[in-house]
Amino acid sequence: MAQPGADSRWTGAAIRTTFLDYFARNGHQVVESSSLVPAGDPTLLFTNAGMVQFKNVFLGLEARPYRRAVTAQKCVRAGGKHNDLDSVGRTARHHTFFEMLGNFSFGDYFKRDAIRFAWEFMTEVLGLEPGRLWATVYLEDDEAHGLWQEVAGLPPSRVVRLGEKDNFWAMGDTGPCGPCSELVYDRGEEFRCSAPECAIGRCDCDRWLELWNLVFMQYDRDESGRMTPLPRPSVDTGMGLERVASVLQGVDSNFETDLLWPMIAALEGLCGRRYSPGKDGFPFRVIADHVRACTFLIQDGVVPGNEGRSYVLRRILRRAARYGRTLGLDQPFLFQLVPVVAGTVASAYPELAENRERLARVIRTEEERFGRTLGEGMRKAAELVARAREQGRRELDGRDAFLLYDTYGFPFDLCQDIAEEQGLGVDRAGFEAALEEQRSRARSALEAAWAGAGAARGEAAGGLAAALPGPDAAPSRFVGEDSASPLEVPAQVLGLAVGEAAAGEAGAGTGQVAVLLSVTPFYGEAGGQVGDTGYVAGPEGRLRVTAAHRLPDGRVVHLGQVVEGRLRVGQEVVARVDRDRRWAVARHHTATHLLHQALRQVLGEHVRQSGSLVAPDRLRFDFTHFGPLEEGELLAVEDAVNARVLEDLEVRAYEASLEEARAQGAMALFGEKYGERVRVVQVGEFSRELCGGTHVGRTGQIGLVFILSEGGIGAGLRRIEAAAGLEALREARAARDLLGRAAALLRTEPPSVASKVEEALAQARGLERQVEELRGRLARFGAEELLAQAREVSGVRLVAGRAPVAEMEALRSMCDLLRDRLGSGVVVLGGAAGGRVSLVAAVTRDLVARGVSASRLVARLARVVGGGGGGRPELAQAGGRDPSRLDEALAQAADALAEELGGAGGGKG
Repeated sequence: MAQPGADSRWTGAAIRTTFLDYFARNGHQVVESSSLVPAGDPTLLFTNAGMVQFKNVFLGLEARPYRRAVTAQKCVRAGGKHNDLDSVGRTARHHTFFEMLGNFSFGDYFKRDAIRFAWEFMTEVLGLEPGRLWATVYLEDDEAHGLWQEVAGLPPSRVVRLGEKDNFWAMGDTGPCGPCSELVYDRGEEFRCSAPECAIGRCDCDRWLELWNLVFMQYDRDESGRMTPLPRPSVDTGMGLERVASVLQGVDSNFETDLLWPMIAALEGLCGRRYSPGKDGFPFRVIADHVRACTFLIQDGVVPGNEGRSYVLRRILRRAARYGRTLGLDQPFLFQLVPVVAGTVASAYPELAENRERLARVIRTEEERFGRTLGEGMRKAAELVARAREQGRRELDGRDAFLLYDTYGFPFDLCQDIAEEQGLGVDRAGFEAALEEQRSRARSALEAAWAGAGAARGEAAGGLAAALPGPDAAPSRFVGEDSASPLEVPAQVLGLAVGEAAAGEAGAGTGQVAVLLSVTPFYGEAGGQVGDTGYVAGPEGRLRVTAAHRLPDGRVVHLGQVVEGRLRVGQEVVARVDRDRRWAVARHHTATHLLHQALRQVLGEHVRQSGSLVAPDRLRFDFTHFGPLEEGELLAVEDAVNARVLEDLEVRAYEASLEEARAQGAMALFGEKYGERVRVVQVGEFSRELCGGTHVGRTGQIGLVFILSEGGIGAGLRRIEAAAGLEALREARAARDLLGRAAALLRTEPPSVASKVEEALAQARGLERQVEELRGRLARFGAEELLAQAREVSGVRLVAGRAPVAEMEALRSMCDLLRDRLGSGVVVLGGAAGGRVSLVAAVTRDLVARGVSASRLVARLARVVGGGGGGRPELAQAGGRDPSRLDEALAQAADALAEELGGAGGGKG
C-alpha cells in the first residue's frame, strides 16, 4: 500500500481549485455547486451529476447569461437508478458521495475544444504522462476518433471504439442525446487482472481508471428512435475528483487520498485497530465513505426518516453504524467523525465546519435510536440466518428480512450484508412483497380516514367543476391577494350549482349552494391557508359564504346557504369578505413566514416546511428536524419572530420568474409545482418565500406571536402550533388566569406558584412513604390473622381470604409474605376497591412440582367475579368486575385446590 496522502502538491483542494481556475481562464463562468437535493426536479432523489443543475438549459427551457460554465459539484449515488451503495468499500473507486468536476458548453464550443481542453488540462496542467492516457469513443463517432489523434496526438491504437452501452448518453428515452468519449488512465501492468485479455472494454479491473467523461449532445431523439441533429450542440463533462486525486497522489485507492484517509485514520484511533487495504479494511472504507455522505446530506437539509431521501440517508447511516460494531465500536461514534469530514473540505465547503455541532447532533441522535434496537436485532438476525442454514436454504427468506426491517429498523441492504457474511443471499422479491402489503394496509387506512374528511378539505369543489361553466365561458378573477386590496367588490353571478347540479337560481332553504363570480375578493383555500368567509348580496337575496375553494382550473367557488330571497345567474351582486377574519388569517400567515425563517436561523438550514395550516385562530407549522427543541431553542425562535414584529418590517408581494426568485434566495416547497412566473412574499430582508396567500402590510400589524406547543409527528418531523394577534393575547390571558387560579388555590402570589408546587409535591411524597409503611404494617397484621385461619385440603395448607389491602402490588407482596411463612402451601387473596376486584394466588415450589398451578386456580375464581387472568404456576393474578361476589369466589378456593390436587400432574399452569 502506498503511503496514504503521499507527499504531493496535488491535494484534493488544490486539484479542485486548479480545475476551476483553468476553465475560468478559458472563458467559463464558475458556478457554485448546487444542493444535493435537486431543486424543482422530483424525478431525482439526489443530484448525481454535474449537469443536473443545467438540465433545463440543455433542454432549451432556461437561458443563462453565459454559454460556458465550470463546476465542482457535490453528488450522491445511493438509491434510485444510480446507486453505488453496494459497491462501496469493495472497489477502490466507488462512493455514495463524491465530487464531480465538470465543464459545460451550451451551444458554444463542441468536440474539438472539449477534447483540447481535456488533454491540455490533464497533460500540461496536472502533468499526467501522455503515454498512460487512452481515449474511448462511440463506435460510430469517426469525428471524435479523428480529433483525439489530431488534437491530442494519440495513436489510433490508443483510441478505442465502444458500443452504445458504454459510450452513448441520453437524457431519457426521447430528447437530447449523443456519443460520449472517456479519458482512461493506465495504472500499469502491476494492476492488471487475470483475464486472458486485460484491455479497455474487455475487463473492468483497477488497471484501467476512467477519469473524465466528455458527453457530446448533438442529437434530438424522437419517439420512433429517429435522431435529428441539434441546431446548437452542447458539451457536458464530468471527472471524479477522488479518482484523479488517487492518480496524482500516487496511491492505490481513493480511500488513501487526503479526501478520505483522514476519516480512516480517525477511525483507527477510535477502535484501536490498524487499517489494511484488503478484506479486513472493508468496514473502514464503508464508514469513511458513509459518514462523508451523511454529513453532506444533512447539511443540505435531509434528515433521517422513513420515506424517500430521508430513508436513503437512514440506510447509509445505519449501515455505517452496523459496520462500527464489527470494529468493536458498540457506542455511537460516527458523530465524532463530523469535524474530520469538515476539515477535509474546509476551503470549499466552510459551512460544514460552521454547522459541525448540529450535524454531529443529528447523526448522534440517529445512532442512539438505532443502537436501542441494534443489539437485539443482530441476535434475531443471527437466529434467522442460522435457521436458514440448518434448513439448507441458500438465501434468507424475504419475510424474515422484512421482520428485521420492520421491527429492528434494518434496511434491506444491511440484511444483505449480514446474510452475505454467512454465505447467503436474501429473497428480495419476498421482502418487497411484504413491504408492499404493509404499504397497502397503510394506504387503505389512510384513505378511509381521509374519506370522511373529504368535504371539509374542499374535495367537493372538484366535483362542482362539471356543474359550473368552464373557464373559457366564465372567466373569473381573484382580486383580494394584496393587503391593500378591497374586500368588497361588485361582480356578476356566472354560475350556480345546488348540490352538484347546475342551477339557474337558488333560494333560501335549498341546501348548500355553489356560486361562481366574474370577480372575487374571496381567497380560495390553498397552500395551507383556509378560505375566506363572508356574504354575496344581490338585489333579490343574500348568500352567507361559509367556505371558498379553488376549482381544478384555479377559479374560486363560493360555498354557502342562501339566507334571504334568491340569487340568479346573470345578476349583479356585491361580494363582501369578513374583514376581521381575513385580517386574523393574514396575521397568522405572515407569522408563519417569520416562524419558518426563525427556525432556520436557530436550528439550521436543514429546516424545511413539510406542511402548514393557516387559520384565523392559530397557525400550525410542520418542519423537518431531528429531535425535540430544547427550551432555550424554542424561546430563541419565539424571540426572533417577535423581534421582527417589533421592527415593523414591510411585507411586499411581487411577481418574478421562477429562476429570478430562486436566485434571490426565495424558499419554495419541495415537490410543489410552480409555473414560469411566481409570486414572492418578502418580509423586509428577513424572509422571502414563494407564496400565493394573503398577508399583512407590515409585521407590526401582527401584534404578538405566542408559541403554544412543539412536538413530534413522525421520524424527522416536528410541529409547532402558535397564535398571533388577538388570539395570542387571548392565549396569554388564559395562561395568566390559570396561573392566578393556581396561586389562589396554593394561597400564594403567582411568582411563587412553582416553589409552592414543589413544596406540596415534597409533602405528598413524604405522605406516600408513610402510607406505604402503614400498608406494610397492616399487611403484616392481616397476614398473621389469615395464617391463624389456615386450613388443610388433602394434606396441603391453604390460606384464603380477603386482604386488608386492595391494590394489586400490595396483594402480591402480602401473598409472597404468606407463602414464605407457610413453607409449603397455597395462598389465595382478594381485595376490592373502586368497583373492581383483584385476586392473587401463590403456590410454593414443592407443590408446583406436584402439578398445582396458581394460574389455573386464580382463573377459576376470577370467573365467579366476572373477570379473568393468569400467570405463572407459582404466582398468578386476575381481575373482576363484581365486588359483591368476592367472598363467594374466595369460598371456592378449597374446592379448586382439591381439584388441582386430585388431578395433579395432569396439566401445566
